[in-house]
Amino acid sequence: MIEFEYLTDKNGKPKAVVIPIEVWQKITTIETVSEAELSEGIEDYCLNKAMDEAKNSPLLDRAAALEFLEE
Repeated sequence: MIEFEYLTDKNGKPKAVVIPIEVWQKITTIETVSEAELSEGIEDYCLNKAMDEAKNSPLLDRAAALEFLEE
């Protein structure tokens, strides 16, 4: 399980997330990234992670798969 760190303002309200470098390197391979590229990279990372987890889990029917995706 990956642990993220949250940075907060003086009132304790979260304002940023620290992503472990090994995750960042899987999301993007370039130093400067646009918001759209970052969003796409995160989506790809999450889909790949889900696919990897799916390889090790039992086959779900359509309803169970949709329920899983909603979580």
